[in-house]
Amino acid sequence: MADKFKSTRIVDDYTPIVHNEENILEVVQLKKYFPIKSGLLQRVVGYVKAVDGVTFNIKRGTTMGLVGESGCGKTTVGRTILRLYEKSGGQVLFNGQDIHKYNAKEMRDLRPKMQIIFQDPYSSLSPRLPVGEIISEAVREHELVPSEAFEDHIDNIMNKCGLQPYHKDRYPHEFSGGQRQRICIARALALNPEFVVCDEPVSALDVSIQAQIINLLMDLQEQFNLTYLFISHDLSVVEHISSTIGVMYLGDLVEYGSKKDIFANPLHPYTQALFSAIPVPEPGAKMNRIVLEGSIPSPANPPRGCKFHTRCAYCMDRCKVEEPLQRELEPDHFVACHLYDQEPEKTS
Repeated sequence: MADKFKSTRIVDDYTPIVHNEENILEVVQLKKYFPIKSGLLQRVVGYVKAVDGVTFNIKRGTTMGLVGESGCGKTTVGRTILRLYEKSGGQVLFNGQDIHKYNAKEMRDLRPKMQIIFQDPYSSLSPRLPVGEIISEAVREHELVPSEAFEDHIDNIMNKCGLQPYHKDRYPHEFSGGQRQRICIARALALNPEFVVCDEPVSALDVSIQAQIINLLMDLQEQFNLTYLFISHDLSVVEHISSTIGVMYLGDLVEYGSKKDIFANPLHPYTQALFSAIPVPEPGAKMNRIVLEGSIPSPANPPRGCKFHTRCAYCMDRCKVEEPLQRELEPDHFVACHLYDQEPEKTS
């Protein structure tokens, strides 16, 4: 399986960060652990390792898709990047600056440039505010637009997101799911962001509405030169919108590369299993489905060695005791799997 590959580079904890101007975001060995507390005194007895050493870059004006099973840590990665959660380790560089070193004032100034579109468009909107106030609240708070141009700015953003000016006086419960998601997109876009985390923005919508929202996001990206981190478990959607793809399993990034390379040649056994489950729109087509045995281990007590070895058909003895490093097997195509450990040339 791995005979034709030779590792060209290993990514580990000691890889230095060299900022590339093409990258808007550089994430190196990012970790986020949530404490487990017990007893009357609420002592910490362990940690849920939601994100456990994730490394990737996103080029300016592109979209990175982040996929994996539910509970693998995709959403936690997005929220830790935005500092909605404080990191437990690693670095997050936005435009070359480590934002986790920013103080409160610096973060407040940065907030408009980094936005998020949440998964549930209903619970993420205040039911007590009309749509116009929801979209304009942060714009007014950050004083991004002069007062004389304020209403025109909000109307323009709403129009680009498929909303009409008379919608400003209505409340979220008066809209359909697709319209509510358009409101969420308009709220994020009103701040003129550079980077947007899309946290499963279409998973709660009907299929026909999903296509409309995806096309809207792609149109807005082209108009405003936006960069997306698109979190999803729907591989068909990710293939349509993404330029690079990362595959997560139990807090680890097991494979990362361009969309073309990942879909044409998935290397990690987990990636191969995920792709084998993509429905084929042909009634008589035969699918070589890879069925994973067992369930995902607990992130509070992950397996030793490779976390995937308990469900992997290619499991070797070293997989049970030694954690694989992320290796670049093809240009910009990384995988963390012992199947490809062949005479690595470790670089500094």
